[in-house]
Amino acid sequence: MNQYSFNKLQKRIRRDAGKAIMDFNMIENGDLVMVCLSGGADSYTMLDTLVYFSKIAPVDFKVVAVNLDQKQPGFPADVLPTYLKKIGVDFKIVEQDTYSVVKEKIPEGKTTCSLCSRMRRGILYKTANELGASKIALGHHRDDILETLLLNLFYGGSLKAMPPRLRSDEGNNIVIRPLAYCVEKDIKQYSQMMQFPIIPCNLCGSQPNLQRQVMKELLGKWSKENPGRVESMFRAVCNVSPSHLLDRELFDFTNFKPKNKQSYETEFIVKQEAENIIFID
Repeated sequence: MNQYSFNKLQKRIRRDAGKAIMDFNMIENGDLVMVCLSGGADSYTMLDTLVYFSKIAPVDFKVVAVNLDQKQPGFPADVLPTYLKKIGVDFKIVEQDTYSVVKEKIPEGKTTCSLCSRMRRGILYKTANELGASKIALGHHRDDILETLLLNLFYGGSLKAMPPRLRSDEGNNIVIRPLAYCVEKDIKQYSQMMQFPIIPCNLCGSQPNLQRQVMKELLGKWSKENPGRVESMFRAVCNVSPSHLLDRELFDFTNFKPKNKQSYETEFIVKQEAENIIFID
């Protein structure tokens, strides 16, 4: 990739991230954003983008990178501290042996994601409180959101994905996903061009028959065979009509009434008068 193409890629990622941050009011003046850095392409790209925004954005916010060292065998503990010192970003490494717990609790051959993610989330929430961080930034992107949508649709019996901004169950933390509008292939390409020191996850990344991987392959197939389908799916997630679904908690189907003739005629007259005024002016 030449410099021109790289600049276009970088601008596209920053534009998409900036739009998501603005659309969902992810970052506010005075925020301390705790960037969860796993060592993967997504989190590196998110950190790089947020550090850039912290320097040029009209709101004043700070960034601190946090990595959870889960004591996986062979984990290169020096890679992230070395990188973060090199780029001059404040950071904290949290050491917690969740790996042993997961291997002890989950039978061989079963996926470890659910337990691992719950434990990791609890530790990160606690760390955010200790640091005084007002926001916790996760590196999930557009494709992660759609994969989660399909997982919940096919296996969970619910129509939900990953919100770009949410409040934790206990109410003490705000989680944001600045890369919500960014495409995975852009992130991977950008990561390669930036030569981020990627650390693979040996715990979950190599698990066979992972349902999320099946969803990823399905989206990839659709994108290849039917260009535009995945983009249309994402637009649908952003364009929900509660009255055209069947969730009675989300929309009051039982109590709304048809408009009576008099209210309809009054509304029509008001509308016509307004239009006449516009035409007269």
